[in-house]
Amino acid sequence: METESEPYVRLATLRQLHQVVADLNTARSLADTLQTVADGVVNGLGYELACVNLVRPDGDLVVAAFAGNTAAEALITGRVGSREAWEKRLAMGEAWGALRFISYTEGWVLDEDDVPQWYTDGPDPRFEDEWHPADRLFAPMYATGAAGGELLGVISVDRPRNGRRPGAWGREALQMYAFQAAIAISNARLRANMQRALVRLEREQQALRASEESFRQAFEYAPSGMAIAEMGGDQHGRILRTNDALCRLLGRPASAMRRYSFSDLVHPEDIGTLLRTSAEGGRAELRLARRDGTYVWVSLRNSVVADAADGPRFLLTHVEDIEERKRRELQLAHRASHDSLTGLPNSAELRSRLSARLCRRPHAGQPSAVDSLDAAYDGVYDAEGRHSFDYGSNNAHALQQSGDGFDHHVHTVAPPEGHGDTDDGTKGLAVLFCDLDGFKSINDRFGHHTGDAVLIEVARRLTSGVRDGDTVARLGGDEFVVLADGLGRADAQDLAVRLRNAIIPPIRVDGRAVRVGASFGIGWAHCGMSADEVLHSADQRMYVEKRSRAKQHRRAG
Repeated sequence: METESEPYVRLATLRQLHQVVADLNTARSLADTLQTVADGVVNGLGYELACVNLVRPDGDLVVAAFAGNTAAEALITGRVGSREAWEKRLAMGEAWGALRFISYTEGWVLDEDDVPQWYTDGPDPRFEDEWHPADRLFAPMYATGAAGGELLGVISVDRPRNGRRPGAWGREALQMYAFQAAIAISNARLRANMQRALVRLEREQQALRASEESFRQAFEYAPSGMAIAEMGGDQHGRILRTNDALCRLLGRPASAMRRYSFSDLVHPEDIGTLLRTSAEGGRAELRLARRDGTYVWVSLRNSVVADAADGPRFLLTHVEDIEERKRRELQLAHRASHDSLTGLPNSAELRSRLSARLCRRPHAGQPSAVDSLDAAYDGVYDAEGRHSFDYGSNNAHALQQSGDGFDHHVHTVAPPEGHGDTDDGTKGLAVLFCDLDGFKSINDRFGHHTGDAVLIEVARRLTSGVRDGDTVARLGGDEFVVLADGLGRADAQDLAVRLRNAIIPPIRVDGRAVRVGASFGIGWAHCGMSADEVLHSADQRMYVEKRSRAKQHRRAG
């Protein structure tokens, strides 16, 4: 390449090096840069063959460019050598500064590794610095330009045109070129990444514009209601935008909807559900007010639209009309809890309502503060008569189950047993157990159709004879139960007489008049009893009352 004693050769080589380095910066793409690196070695540094091995993302090195021999280029371009094999080569090579040289006398151990190679033959060297075809010279390229940086690739060269191993100046020139090539490759990668980022950004912007248009059309023309509301701040929940479907559902124009928030439109009983749904970004079923003052059941589903910088900003609300489904659900629930013939609450619903008024602890007057505290700690004392507090989970669970301690339950009490018509004014929950007299003979004589008609009419008369807050239920067959709260003993007796008198008048069925009588037993519900115990007590009193009256007086006709 040069003779050390000839400075003008060095100057010519320096000019060539400057030109090929300048060419590196004119390449437009990474592939062009890599090929320019290989061509620069052949055209400017005096080697007949040059190969650029580029590190892939997985760490292995691929032959990315080749110059000097088209046959060799076609053979090995694109082939991959493992990172392990390359590190072995760089480690075993003789260090010429940043370069690595492996003599043909040592390189035979590399013939079987997986690094792509182009083999050339030739005679043994005739003098010490003559280049042998099996000699190998590598110029590693690092991202920072120094050997401590990230390895970008390796330039491998072969067959110097002067037939000699490069001297100090030639080695320095190749090392400088590898340094500049690493910079050019890094810049090319950066440009490529920027170009890909710009292309990706443009595609994302196009996708965003398409998505916004798609959302607008989906929002405006959705068959179910949709709204966008503010989230956070003084205007939290205020409706910003609605679609036509929601406006039609609520009978309100879009301009009017923007004056409301959903809390202005929700049924008062559902405001808590709405607030939880808004906070959680979840879903709920609630009622919204129409313009005509009626309410419609809807399924309301919220999605939080978040801003990366400022946090949650908006609620996208999907509103689906579920009025018909709710109506069917209520019908099914009514069927499950009500008698199919009379429409009265059935036995299960009666027991549920009765159990809701009762707790397990018998009420024994209003406890004092000390009594409540004693009850809360279950009256546990130590050997010296002081409280022994046990906060164990089992003890707490027992207190909770028993209803003891600080109890906000309003206890149900029964008026005290008196003599004759004595009534001390105590009010309680009266349970009137009614059994029809003479119903079986009507059912047997005239058939079930007539019997059903009688039961329906009796249910109507019983319902008409009680207050709005009282319960009339059918246990089954010809048995009915009335729950009437806030009655004294005399009040309950008067109610039983009125209901019996309401049942006695004839009932016309298909032009025929039939009559039934009724026997009533009055029981009293109080805390400490179960629903079944209360009903059994009233049932027993009914049978006592039925046996105490002559048959002809029990039968009304």
